[in-house]
Amino acid sequence: MLVFIGSYAEAKDNGVYVYRMDTETGALTPLDQVAGLQNPTFLSLDAGKKRLYAIAERLVDGQRQGAAVTFEIDPASGKLTEIGRVGTVDTTTCHIQRDATNRFFAVASYSGGKVGLSAAGENDTVGELLDVRQHEGGSVHPERQDRPHPHSVFFSPDNRFAFVPDLGMDRIRGYRLDPVAGKLAFHGDTAVQPGAGPRHLAFHPNGAYAYVINELDSTVTGFRYDADSGAMRTIQVVSTLPEGFAGENACAEVQISPDGGFLYGSNRGHDSIVVYAIDRETGALSVVEHVSTRGGHPRHFSLSPEGDYLLAANRDSDNIVVFRVDRRSGKLEYTGHTVQASKPVCVKMARFPAR
Repeated sequence: MLVFIGSYAEAKDNGVYVYRMDTETGALTPLDQVAGLQNPTFLSLDAGKKRLYAIAERLVDGQRQGAAVTFEIDPASGKLTEIGRVGTVDTTTCHIQRDATNRFFAVASYSGGKVGLSAAGENDTVGELLDVRQHEGGSVHPERQDRPHPHSVFFSPDNRFAFVPDLGMDRIRGYRLDPVAGKLAFHGDTAVQPGAGPRHLAFHPNGAYAYVINELDSTVTGFRYDADSGAMRTIQVVSTLPEGFAGENACAEVQISPDGGFLYGSNRGHDSIVVYAIDRETGALSVVEHVSTRGGHPRHFSLSPEGDYLLAANRDSDNIVVFRVDRRSGKLEYTGHTVQASKPVCVKMARFPAR
């Protein structure tokens, strides 16, 4: 099992880290570190093609703009070799996602209010920019929602649609992916409660439900998803925080266990992972527990492919913490293993075949 970390970093410093994880104990062993990228914060991993994709920044006439970098992965050593670097949208980005066919990459620009679609290039790299969509509008929060802030892009299970949680607009904007033209066509908006600030989204493995974690009001909104129409209907809004907590908090990542039984979300402020059980008949969530991430500001986390480990990336305490997952109850147990990584923002992991 290889683990990849993206972080906030200056170009002169290491910004992408690679570890090997012992799947018996959860221990992490450092393998490689890569410098030369400005803020390679979010990653996309294609284990089958041995590719790692990172967003980064480039300077054009003194203005910071988006870039995407492709690395070839050597599974034996964990070494990363850069094989491609291209520009994306003309503002900085915060998220990158591949479509199911590996023909397209989508990026979100929080600061610029834009979504970009790029083609796959030669040698399984990120290629030319094909389409850009500019969001317009805002919502009720006077500082965080005075303009649009697309925070991520997620393709639907059937790859027909791309959904963009926009924190500034309190909308999940849907686009229809036109694979022939290489375009994103506006499909429709799904509203969340005013002041919610939708950030990241996860589809249930059965394709019938979707869940968005809301950064500003510390909630998860659950939806019933109609794959034919690409429409979402709200079924529930639940808090990510325990009763009685009165401090400041902002949510970040949301993921679902591979078997579809549990949903996990991260709280920054309470500094915890909230665990919910998912009712398979209704999609409704019920709280199982809140677990400290043993660090500050869990910006991201990831479940292992089998769902037996969860790795939390604590940005403000510069550490990656390994939890074992009880797949029957969904509960988390600290393994005793943690490693240091400067300002981690994203963690991805996958098994690679042994040579």
